[in-house]
Amino acid sequence: MTVSYQTRRVVNPTIGVPTNTQPESMYLPGTKCPLKSQVKLAPLTSFRVGGPAQWYVSPKNLEELKQSFAWATEQQLPITLLGAGSNLLVSDRGLPGLVIGTKGLRHTHFDLETGQVRVAAGQSIARLAWKAAELGWEGLEWAVGIPGTVGGAVVMNAGAHGSCAADILVDTQVLSPDGAVELLSLKDLGYRYRTSVLQGGDRLVTEATFQLKPGADPAKVTATTAEQLEQRRLTQPYHLPSCGSVFRNPGGQHGAGWLIEQMGLKGYQIGSAQVAERHANFILNCGGAKAMDIYRLILYVQEQVENHWSVKLEPEVRILGQFTA
Repeated sequence: MTVSYQTRRVVNPTIGVPTNTQPESMYLPGTKCPLKSQVKLAPLTSFRVGGPAQWYVSPKNLEELKQSFAWATEQQLPITLLGAGSNLLVSDRGLPGLVIGTKGLRHTHFDLETGQVRVAAGQSIARLAWKAAELGWEGLEWAVGIPGTVGGAVVMNAGAHGSCAADILVDTQVLSPDGAVELLSLKDLGYRYRTSVLQGGDRLVTEATFQLKPGADPAKVTATTAEQLEQRRLTQPYHLPSCGSVFRNPGGQHGAGWLIEQMGLKGYQIGSAQVAERHANFILNCGGAKAMDIYRLILYVQEQVENHWSVKLEPEVRILGQFTA
């Protein structure tokens, strides 16, 4: 399972340069945060595909986040939120409006008295798992193989090895487009399998608090964490760009990977996009793939599985921008 997160609030979908702005050396009003135009998004996603962002900004704190929302609203631009880019398929045409990258939001505080860790949304969930293990704090070992951010993990209720974000989350701080800041409890998030009330909404996770168990032997927790990572590497393809699991597991006895594998689709390829041999619920960029190749392969797999099993696989990957099948 991989995570990343986004939301889109379309005010004016027209792709065009906002008035009274100069692309060169722009900054968010009242900040030193660079505001860039025509930024390539492919290097910022784990699929390594996709066109450019019309505008891109990477805020480092809450104030810059607020200014990002305010600027986009003033310019009547749609907004897309980009975490680690590990659960996204971005159109070859790119994205209109403002893309807000959240990986610059990084701070972590371990509280020995409460056993809680407060962490910013842009922090890597895998790095957080290693840090907790090194301190002898249990509870995040499962997250070591997830190539996403804390914000994405909260929004999608990321999970692996029988555990998930909902098991340890205490609360999360979110920012609304109008600048309002809220603190949401676990109950407020309405967690279900790989989703929450934040999924597809316009509120941005800025930080979260997790309840862990300090006091264990760091060597033991580190060893368990390493075992979890090795298990994922043995069963999932990490040698080529992918988004992790493409489809959500449907209800029933069998997971998406099993259904796809039974159709003989392992190794099936469209362009340079391929259903992975090691795990059928992965699609790989074998080198030079286009977003459209991956999109067409997703549709083909869905069609084959539905025709044979009468099961419509729901994509877990977020598909952004314009696609024409």
